[in-house]
Amino acid sequence: MSDAATPPPSRYKDSTTAWLILAVGVFAYFSAVAQRTSFGVATVEAADRFQTAASGLSMFSMMQVLVYAVLQVPVGVLVDRYGPRILITIGAVSMAAGQLQLAAAQSVAGGVVGRILVGAGDAATFVCVMRLLPVWFSALKVPMLTQVVGMTGNLGQLFSVIPFAVLLHATGWVPSFVTMAGMCVLAAVLSGLVLRNNPPGVRVLNDSISFASVRASMSQSLREPGTQLGFWVHFTVQFAGNTFALMWAYPYLQNAQGLDPTQASFVMTVYVVFNVVVAPIVGKLSARFARRRSRLVLLFCLVAWSGWAILLLWPGQAPLAVVYVCVCMIALSLPASMMAFDIVRAFNPPHRGGTATGLANVGGFAASLLAIYVTGLVLDLLHGAGLSPSLYDGEAFRPAIAAQGLVALVGTVAILRCTHKVRRAHGPDAV
Repeated sequence: MSDAATPPPSRYKDSTTAWLILAVGVFAYFSAVAQRTSFGVATVEAADRFQTAASGLSMFSMMQVLVYAVLQVPVGVLVDRYGPRILITIGAVSMAAGQLQLAAAQSVAGGVVGRILVGAGDAATFVCVMRLLPVWFSALKVPMLTQVVGMTGNLGQLFSVIPFAVLLHATGWVPSFVTMAGMCVLAAVLSGLVLRNNPPGVRVLNDSISFASVRASMSQSLREPGTQLGFWVHFTVQFAGNTFALMWAYPYLQNAQGLDPTQASFVMTVYVVFNVVVAPIVGKLSARFARRRSRLVLLFCLVAWSGWAILLLWPGQAPLAVVYVCVCMIALSLPASMMAFDIVRAFNPPHRGGTATGLANVGGFAASLLAIYVTGLVLDLLHGAGLSPSLYDGEAFRPAIAAQGLVALVGTVAILRCTHKVRRAHGPDAV
C-alpha cells in the first residue's frame, strides 16, 4: 500500500480496530490469569493427589512464579523487537501444554513441569498486552485501560474460582485441567488471527535485537529512577493479594477460619468482584494524582496489610463478615500494584516500554515467590517441631502469614528511597 493510500496513524487511535485488538488481548490475559490461579483453587486436591507437604506443594507455585519472573525481561526485550502478536500466541500454546501436562501428572516433578510451562506462557502475556495500549490508544485513556487489563485478569481468577472449581469437584482432576487447556487454545487462535502489533504506517518496534542494543536498552531502563520505583512498587504492593490468590487462600480460609469449600469459594468470588469494582477507581486516582503516586501506593499497601493484621490478631476464628471485609482489604493490593506501570510509562520512552515494563513486573512476582516459600517453610517447621498438630493447623497460619510482613517491610523502605531518587532526578513533584 502506498503512503498516499495509508490513513494517517492518528485515525487508528481509539478506533474500532483498536478496541477489537484490545478485546482479544484482554481475553488472552483473562485466560492467562485463569491458568495462573487454577492451581490455587486445586491446592487441597493437589495435596491428596501428589502426597506432599506444604513446602513441597508450594514448589508448584514457586516454580511457576520463578519462571514468570525470570522471563519478564527477556519477554520485554522480545516484544520491543517482534511485537505482542507472536509472543501472546506462543504464550497461550505454552500454557495449553502446561495444563495438559498437569492433568496427566502423577508425581510432584511431573506436576511442576506443567506449572513451569504455564508460568512461561503467562510471562509472555501481560507485558505484551500492556505494550499494545500506548500504540493503539490516546495517552489520556491509557491509565484507565491499564486498570481494565488488570480488572480483566481478575475476572480470569473469578473463572478459576467458580466454573473451574465447580468442574473440579464435579468431574475430577483430569477433565478440569484439560478444559483449561482448551481455553488456552482458543486464546492462541484468536491472538494469531486478530492481533496486530501497530497501526499501518506506524513503526514502534526496535530494528534489531543485537546483544549491544539489548544491553543498552536494559542499561537505560535500569538507570532510570522511575523504572526502579516501578519495580519496588510492584514488589511491595502486589504480592499480598497475589500470594493469597495463587497459593494460600483456600488452605487458610478452610483451616484457619473454619470455612467449608463452598464458603471459601464465595469469599474468593467476593475477593475478585471487589477487585473488578475498585480497579477503575484506582485508575482514576492514578491519572488524577500522577504526581502523588508514591503516597497512594503506600496508602494502599497499608490498607492491605491492615486487613491481614485484623485476621491474624483476631482471637480464634473471625466472624464471617470480618473475613469478607479483610479479604477485600487484601484484594486492594492487586489493582493498586498496576500503578507501577503508570510510573514506569511516565519515565521511559515508547521504544523501550516493553523492557522497562518487564523489569517492573519482575518485582511483584519475585516478592510473591519469597512470600509463598516463607509461608510454606514456617508451616513445615512448626509441624516438624511438634508445635502444630497438623500441617495446615489454623493457629500455625498466624506466624506463617505474619512472616510475609518482612517482605513488605523491605519493599516499603525501597519505595521511600526510590521516590527520593525520582524527585531528585525529575523534580520534587515528579511522583
